[in-house]
Amino acid sequence: MGMSEALLPEFDHEMKNTRKVLERVPEGKPDYRPHLKSMTMGRLAAHVAEIPHWAGVALTTESLDVNPPGEAPATPSVMTSREELLRRFDKIVAEARAAIAGASDAELAKPWTLLAGGRTVLTMPKAAVLRSFVLSHLIHHRAQLGVYLRLNDVAVPSIYGPSADESAF
Repeated sequence: MGMSEALLPEFDHEMKNTRKVLERVPEGKPDYRPHLKSMTMGRLAAHVAEIPHWAGVALTTESLDVNPPGEAPATPSVMTSREELLRRFDKIVAEARAAIAGASDAELAKPWTLLAGGRTVLTMPKAAVLRSFVLSHLIHHRAQLGVYLRLNDVAVPSIYGPSADESAF
């Protein structure tokens, strides 16, 4: 079994669970934030939906500078509607899955570097980027979004087991 075949079941499982959370994001509270330092719900939901995009970026490039010197910083996206959010997520997930499925062991072993303003943030094998920078990063922010749901009296879906609102079994 190749590395991509080993990664895909985990990827599929996490994307299914992520979609369950995104399906519950209320449309009427895009500016909600539990703290002034927190992202708004609309921004956090968009971020969660976009994180799988990094799989394809990591697999098709050697590096990426998220804030290239001399260029204007990227404008973060914000959820405009749940329907648009889910459509975008599904498209990104399909593209990411195809990139992972098509990646050879040799490609997954190559180093990938994330830069910010020309400064190296991390360098690791592409397989490790998929596990940490894509999947773990997604799980982290998905959990934050689950807290936002709870604080807004929205039922939190079961992810790895039952939630207070839903049985997993």
